[in-house]
Amino acid sequence: MSKQIACGDVVSGCSFTAAASDEKELMQKVSSHARDVHGVNEVTPELAARLKAAVRDHGEADPSAR
Repeated sequence: MSKQIACGDVVSGCSFTAAASDEKELMQKVSSHARDVHGVNEVTPELAARLKAAVRDHGEADPSAR
């Protein structure tokens, strides 16, 4: 099952979303977006934890909507 993330779940107001076949590929896409759009050159352990928490299996409903 593929993985997806919505940047807005981590950075308020950002509409970027990404999907990939696995979490490693997804994090590469997110890292590029964070660098190019948000100026983030280093992913801190705290940011990495927030990103991992925001990753969903493709097709999984938003848990906050339950």
